[in-house]
Amino acid sequence: MPRHPLKTRELLERVIVINLWCYKTHNKMPSRADITYFGAGPAALPTDVLEAASKALLDYNGTGLGIAEHSHRSELATNIINEAKADLANYLEFSPENYEVIFMQAGGTGEFAASVYNLVGAWVSRQHAALEKELGDDEEAILAALRKKVETELKVDYIVTGGWSLKAYQEAQRLLGPEYVNLVADARTINDGKFGKIPDESTWKLSKDAAYVYFCDNETVDGVEFPVFPSVLTPDANGNGPIVVADMSSNILSRRIPVNNYSLIFFGAQKNLGSTGVTVAILKKSFLPPHVVQPSAPLLRKLGLPIPPIILQYEIVAKNNSLYNTLSIFDVYIAGQVLKKLLNTYPDKVDGQQAVAEKKASLIYGALEAHPDVYRIIPDKTVRSKMNICFRVTKNGDTDETEKSFLKAATVLGLTGLKGHRSVGGIRASNYNSIPLEGAEKLAKFIHDFAKAS
Repeated sequence: MPRHPLKTRELLERVIVINLWCYKTHNKMPSRADITYFGAGPAALPTDVLEAASKALLDYNGTGLGIAEHSHRSELATNIINEAKADLANYLEFSPENYEVIFMQAGGTGEFAASVYNLVGAWVSRQHAALEKELGDDEEAILAALRKKVETELKVDYIVTGGWSLKAYQEAQRLLGPEYVNLVADARTINDGKFGKIPDESTWKLSKDAAYVYFCDNETVDGVEFPVFPSVLTPDANGNGPIVVADMSSNILSRRIPVNNYSLIFFGAQKNLGSTGVTVAILKKSFLPPHVVQPSAPLLRKLGLPIPPIILQYEIVAKNNSLYNTLSIFDVYIAGQVLKKLLNTYPDKVDGQQAVAEKKASLIYGALEAHPDVYRIIPDKTVRSKMNICFRVTKNGDTDETEKSFLKAATVLGLTGLKGHRSVGGIRASNYNSIPLEGAEKLAKFIHDFAKAS
């Protein structure tokens, strides 16, 4: 049969209008069960968690007060925090004896600054202690030697593989000064000025004894994920190696991670853990008192280094069990309920969730790869994220209009939140833990059907 003389886009738009009219005429407006939300964050939360939270918001455990009304200093609040900390350690299988879990505010962006302040502070404290042993009580000599070390040896290392690691790198430059910030690798240099690959480790330019090495494990905007922990950063048999910091905001809880390889892991809750409003830091206890005490504000001034806001000092927040100031206990409660659901769902803990995440990602990527004339997956195959699947709809030469049609048709089917980040455009399916397997199957089928219709 000859093709219809109308343009493909016009045909698709007519189909969408008809489908919308039929849906609104014969059906009520969509319920929560009708929607599969692929937004990048805040992400969807499990319905049963929200149902429990709605009850707790009105009356928590028969107390007559909602959870958001109880004092953050109460025993009730302390129990919620402690349970969430224990469940996180249980699910990811790390030792609470070696790592402190801290609930904070200010999001992942706040942690860009917190990691600079605290880990540079720890570096200064270690250098100061070594100089005291060498020079004794001569404070002037110690200060002079410490200034020289700061000027000649202080470095923080950044591996830039996407928009978020770039922001972290820029924040470190702003706070410390560019002379102290080493760019280990910039993925744009091997990909025509764009993100989408991770440079080979053999090309990385790591500093000697850096205060820390930072990377973003999963780039939410660009769809790039480190497939494994970088071998060049792996500790030796004695546990010695670089001090590694990772932002895992968009892939935490989705796969097994070698926590012992990290000194600091941080993540916003609003992707896989809970609701917007709480940020988590998993910090090696060797960076806390009595092992390391942060330098005083007067010493930092003399060294020309930034003084952290007290609310971003890990040792202060940890000492107060995350309650130095008024923490949103309701948000911690939601995170705790998500963790309990994960533990109840997967007897093998994070490994069970990882298997589901990989299956969902395989379905979606498989559907895209089946139609290379219609879809172009943005990141290189070796570093494709299982959480944020980024692609373009390139059929018919008018990508922008075809993608608008794709999004409209997806919305009719209850597949929402698929528009790419404003900085890069395109389509992004965020395959977080709350997306059921059926949701991934539904999206994969739509990807096939749209390709055939066009």
